[in-house]
Amino acid sequence: MIKHLLNMFEGCGPQLLAVLAGTINAVSDGMQYGWSSPSIPILESENTPVQLEPGDEVWLESLYMLGGLVGLPFSIYLVDYAGRKKTVLMSSVVGICGWIFIGAGTSVTHLFIGRFLLGLTADIAFNASPMYISEIAHQKIRGFLAGIIYLMMLLGIVIIYAIGPLISIQASSIVGGSLLLSQFIIFPFMPDSPYYLIYVDKHEEAKQALQRLRVEKDVTKELIEISKAVERQKTEKGRPQDLFLIKSNRKACFIVMLLNITQHFAGITILIMNLHDILNEANFDIMSSSNTAIIFSTLMLISATVATFVVDKYGRKILLVLSGILTCVALFAIAIYFHLQYLGLNLVALGWVPVLSVMVYAIAFKFGLGIIPIVMTAELFPARVKGLGMAVSDTMYILASTLSIYVYQWLSDSYGIYVSFYLFGVCCMFSTVLITTYAPETKGKTLEEIQMILKK
Repeated sequence: MIKHLLNMFEGCGPQLLAVLAGTINAVSDGMQYGWSSPSIPILESENTPVQLEPGDEVWLESLYMLGGLVGLPFSIYLVDYAGRKKTVLMSSVVGICGWIFIGAGTSVTHLFIGRFLLGLTADIAFNASPMYISEIAHQKIRGFLAGIIYLMMLLGIVIIYAIGPLISIQASSIVGGSLLLSQFIIFPFMPDSPYYLIYVDKHEEAKQALQRLRVEKDVTKELIEISKAVERQKTEKGRPQDLFLIKSNRKACFIVMLLNITQHFAGITILIMNLHDILNEANFDIMSSSNTAIIFSTLMLISATVATFVVDKYGRKILLVLSGILTCVALFAIAIYFHLQYLGLNLVALGWVPVLSVMVYAIAFKFGLGIIPIVMTAELFPARVKGLGMAVSDTMYILASTLSIYVYQWLSDSYGIYVSFYLFGVCCMFSTVLITTYAPETKGKTLEEIQMILKK
C-alpha cells in the first residue's frame, strides 16, 4: 500500500499544490452546505440575532440550492469564455459578498440574499474547479486529485458543525469569507489548464503551464496528445442538443444524472441540513446532537479521504457498488427505528440504533456515492461540450437536492419521518442496480480513452 502511494504521488507535487489552491472555495461551500443545521436552532432561539417567521427555515435551506440553479447559465458561459481559472476567482468574489450579507445582516432578507449568492458561487465553482482538476491532472492520480474538492467540502462541514453551535453567526461568516479571500490571493499564481489554453490556441502558454505541472520538463509527447484530443473534440459540434443527439454524450449525461439524483435521494442533503433535528427526534441522551454531528461529519471526511487514496487503485465502480449497498442498509435501519417509534413502542434501550446507523451512513455514503460522482462527471464529457455537460450535471444535482428537501418535509409532516427514510432506502437500492449496469470504469484511462469507451 505504501509503495503504491509513493508511486502514485511521485512527481505530482505541483499538481497537488494547484488543486489545493483551486479548491479552497469548496471549504467555504461545505460550511454553507451544513450551515442551516447548527444555525437555524440559533435563529429560532430567544437570543436570535435575526427574527424568523414561520416557513423561513425552509427558504433558508432551499435558497442556497436555488442560487445554484440560477448560476447554471453563468457556469456554461464562463468556463469556456473566461477559462476555468478565472471562473474560480470570480466565484470567490461573489462568495465573499454572500458571507458579508450573512455576517452583517440585520434581517432575514439579508440571510436570504447571502444564501442565494453563496449557492450561486457554489454552482459556478463546482463546475469550474472539477474541470480544472481533470485537465491538469495526470491520469495516474486524476481520481485522487478530483476527489480533493469533495474532501475540502467535507472539511467545511466539519468546521461549521464544530464552530457553529459555539460562536455567533457573524463570527462563522468571517471564517467562511476569509477562506475565499485567501483563495483570491493565492490561486492567481497557479498555472492555468493546458487543455483550455490549447483550446483557445495559446500553445506556448499551454506548454509552460504543463512544464510547471509536471516534474519532467520535456512535455512534448503529452502536449501533442492533448492537442490531438482537443482538435478531435473541436470537430464535434458543441450545441446544447448534441448532449443528447450524440450517443456517447447522451450516455455520459445519463450516467452523471443518475449519479447526482442518487446522491440526494439517498438522503445526503436531508441528513446534512437537518442532522441536529433528526438526532433530537431519536431521543438519544448519551451524547448531545452537536457532538454527534461533529463525529458524523468527521467520519464523512475520513471515509472520503480513504476513498480518494484507493479510487485510482481499485477503480470507481467497485466503490460505488459497495457504498450503495451499505448506504441502503443504514437508511432502512433508520426508517425501521422511527417506524417502531411512530407505532408507540418503548425504544429507550435502542436509542443508539439511529445514531449508529447515521455513523454507518456517513462512512458508507462518502466512500463511494458521495465522492465518485464528482470524479466521473469531470471525466465523461469531451472538451467541446464539457461546460454544457457539467451544467446538466449541476442542474440535476440542484433539482434533486431541492426536491429531496421538499419531499422530506412533506412526508415527515404528513406521514412520519420514517416514510422519508424508507423512500430514500428504496431509491438508493434501485439506483445501485442501475449504476452497476451502466456506469463505465474510468480508472487509469486518459480523457480521450474514456471518450472512446463511451463511443464503443
